[in-house]
Order: sequence, then C-alpha cells, then structure tokens
Amino acid sequence: MYFTVTITIVAQIQAAKINMSNSGQSNRSIKTPHQPITDYYATEAERAGFVRELFDATSADYDRIESLLALGTGQWYRRQALKRAGLKPGMHVLDVGFGTGLVATEAIEIIGSPKLLTGLDPSLGMMQASPLFKQTVLIEGKAEQIPFSDNSFDFLSMGYALRHVSDLEQVFGEFLRVLKPDGKLCMLEITKPETPVGSTLLKTYMRTVIPLLAKAFASQRQTAELWKYYWDSIEACVPPENIIQVLEYSGFTQIRRHRELRIFSEYQASK
Repeated sequence: MYFTVTITIVAQIQAAKINMSNSGQSNRSIKTPHQPITDYYATEAERAGFVRELFDATSADYDRIESLLALGTGQWYRRQALKRAGLKPGMHVLDVGFGTGLVATEAIEIIGSPKLLTGLDPSLGMMQASPLFKQTVLIEGKAEQIPFSDNSFDFLSMGYALRHVSDLEQVFGEFLRVLKPDGKLCMLEITKPETPVGSTLLKTYMRTVIPLLAKAFASQRQTAELWKYYWDSIEACVPPENIIQVLEYSGFTQIRRHRELRIFSEYQASK
C-alpha cells in the first residue's frame, strides 16, 4: 500500500510538471514575467543589463518621481501591505529588489531595527541613493540567485520588482528556499486594469503625465524613459493568475492576492 501511494504521488507530481510545460504557456511564457520589450532591448539575455543600467542612471531621481506617481500615499500603503502579509516586530526580513529602500523603510518601522533587515538588489546605484545605505546590510545581487543559506529569514518582501526578473519559477524557488518554515512572503506589484477605460487612464498617467513631470523636475534625462518603461512592462506582464499558479507550483501555501484601487496587487503566501 505504501509503495502504491508513493508511486501515485510521484506520478501526479510528474504529470503536473508536464501539464505546466504544455498548458498553452509554451516558450517560457509561464516562467517569464513578460516577453522581451523590443523597444528597449532585443532579447531576454539583454534585459538584465538594460534594467540595471536604467535604474543606476536614474537612482538620484527615483524617490522624488515615485512620490508623484503614488500621490504621496506610498509610505502608508506599503506599511499596511506588509502588516496584511504577516510582518511583525522582531522578524528577520529579506527585501528583494531593495531599490532605494522604500519598502524596507516601512518594514523597519514594523520590525523595530534596521539590523533585522537585509536588502538585495542588482542596482548598486539605487542602493547607494537610499537613506538606509549605511544603516542596514545591503547586498548587490539578483533574485534568481540569492546568496544566503536555506531557512535564513522569517519574512521576504519584494516591492514592484517582479516584472524585472527573468524566471518566475526560479525566483519563487529561491524565495521558498531562504525562508524559514512558516516564513511569510509579500510581493507588491502594479497590475494593468481589467477595463479598457481604466487601462487607458493609467497608461496616460504613467506614460505621458509622469514622464512630463520627470522632464520638469528630474536631474537625469533617462528618468522619463524609466517611467515609460515602467508602464510598458506593466502592460506586458503576465496576468495575476499566472503568478499565483507559479507560486503554487513552487511549493508556497496560503496564497492570496489582495487588491487596492484595482491596480495595486499584493501577493501573500507562506512556506
């Protein structure tokens, strides 16, 4: 009986993997957040270098323009999202896609000390532009290869960086690996509105209004391009159900998607 059950379970796992690879999500579309956006780079192999260079070049302007984009509500929203995902005082946190530390700042307010948080980001320029640069541990690295041992963190956060990774399955596998048992995951993303009117309004705001403001207030000419790229990657990104599917496939449990204003998605899960 034991061997029969074991064989059945193994067969089901293999079947699930086969279904995942052949479920109409061929040519890696189930694994990549989006296909190459050729207005900016020609192949997936070029994407990481393009994104890193763009963020390095615009790091000095990022927080100022982001505040305009969020209409001043970003700090409050991030803190509430982290609490909804289960962040509590004393937890050890890994913030992937640290950027300038906008999510990390709110996490530190909850956990109580910058020494409890570690940031990871491929853009050294963004991390150096953060007020937290000399207050917490910051590592230059990428989500696909997290340089920490298994079961290292109580909580893992990622703020608006999911669109910039190369392989959802590999990234989620790394997230699961470095989280402790019962560890919590919180990923924040902007999701394309489901209605044509909502999509048009957000596209106009992010691809026209924000770049115009960037040209007026930013110190770097690439800053306007960054926010155009932001929208283009949002528009091209796989739908939330794909992200949830890969989270399930990767081994996460208690997966939930919470939405605010129909465009801000919070993906919450547990190990």
